[in-house]
Amino acid sequence: MSITKRFFGKLSDGREVTAFKITNQDGTEAEILDYGVTLRTLKILDKNNNFIDVVLGYDTAEEYEQNDGYFGAVVGRFANRIRGGKFVLNGTQYSLALNNGENHLHGGKFGFNRYVWNAKEVENGIEFSITSPDGDEGYPGKLDVTVTVTFINGELTLSYHAISDKDTILNLTNHSYFNLNGCGNILDHLLTVNAETFTINDSGCLPTGEIVSVKNTAMDFLSERKIGELIESDDPSVKLCGGYDSNFILSKSPAAVVRSKESGIVMTVTTNQPGMQFYTANKTTKRAGKNGAEYNRRSGFCMETQHFPDSINHPEWPTCILKAGEEFKSFTKYSFLLDK
Repeated sequence: MSITKRFFGKLSDGREVTAFKITNQDGTEAEILDYGVTLRTLKILDKNNNFIDVVLGYDTAEEYEQNDGYFGAVVGRFANRIRGGKFVLNGTQYSLALNNGENHLHGGKFGFNRYVWNAKEVENGIEFSITSPDGDEGYPGKLDVTVTVTFINGELTLSYHAISDKDTILNLTNHSYFNLNGCGNILDHLLTVNAETFTINDSGCLPTGEIVSVKNTAMDFLSERKIGELIESDDPSVKLCGGYDSNFILSKSPAAVVRSKESGIVMTVTTNQPGMQFYTANKTTKRAGKNGAEYNRRSGFCMETQHFPDSINHPEWPTCILKAGEEFKSFTKYSFLLDK
């Protein structure tokens, strides 16, 4: 394998963005930007021995800066929503930046997706690092974060590490939009999710606190079926958010398997995180993507492996509290094979 880098562009404030490309001997490649640790391209061989770029993205730094949707980026400090942008930790109430109506989303107005990360080559990949200062977007503690991205033998792995000098909360994930055909919509993709329960949303796509079985709901992917089969149904689990935008409570490994009959590509997701937000680009508006592609609603799907949304305000759920001096470690692996 080889690793190369190139100048990708400048942001509006003059910061330069670099693209790092990992190329394997079989020609498969991943390109990652230091802006937001953004997965820009991921080229996989399909059943006809053609390369398919299975993630959505843009051609310029300006497009990443200006467009919504967090395409390909690492998000934090806290992925997903926090109700009212407020939480209590050690008896102190913290107020975070509000960037999703009355709520806090994906780290705020200047989350980790807006940072230009430090980067260095490591074995089989790139290590990206930043320091988030105490009070960043309202969060307590100076937080040192590294995300290592490796790509070898059809496996793209993101390994997360963080340490804080004060008790804080943390929830890191990657927000790539996948399409195993490279273009078109993802409604015919076949999905299995190893989750027997999920957290119910309210109309703001925030969890009510209730955990229910996936049985007899549109959230039941215990047996493989098409993503689009029930996406427009009257089931509240999809109707309230205009499609899938809910947190699965993972029950065993792997977290999920997605298949495309058209390309023959199979993607398997494994993680050590307790939940996975499955999102079907419900709010993606018509826009130009990379290499002349056109993206629209349902052009991709996200599998955001993470702690549950708003989990700091639900102490009965797996904790997202990172104690001062303790190490946070997590990983998510996307494995690609051809259907047999």
